[in-house]
Amino acid sequence: MRTPTPGGGSAAALTAALGVSLLSMVANYSKGKSASRFVENKINQLLKANEKSRKRLLELVDLDAQAYLKVVRTRKSEQSSPAVRQKALKSARQVPLEVSKICYQSIQQAPFLVAKGNKYLLSDVEVAVEFLFAAFSSAMINVRVNQ
Repeated sequence: MRTPTPGGGSAAALTAALGVSLLSMVANYSKGKSASRFVENKINQLLKANEKSRKRLLELVDLDAQAYLKVVRTRKSEQSSPAVRQKALKSARQVPLEVSKICYQSIQQAPFLVAKGNKYLLSDVEVAVEFLFAAFSSAMINVRVNQ
């Protein structure tokens, strides 16, 4: 069976969720390793933010598919006006825009985790950044094609 979803936008959101999850894993393994109250508080803040981001990214996997299906329906419908099509495209841009913003915010955690996190998990931070960068780039491709 052929179906246009899930597509690249959903894949971007899922990839971003993996990246955020890796950052959380590193943060969890870094808890309790520092004598600094500031570091421990920062790790707890990261974990809280990452859990919120991870949950939202998983929601965005499905929301992207739903938004794109609306675009497909408006393209196929002879009754759809250009305004209706533009509205569907605008809606389809919103999901990958949100994914890219979450990726950008999450990547900002990497320097802290490299400096203060568990030194044995630096490669996991690097992989997380690669996932988040790939998800960011993929999401922005979807923003562009939905213009």
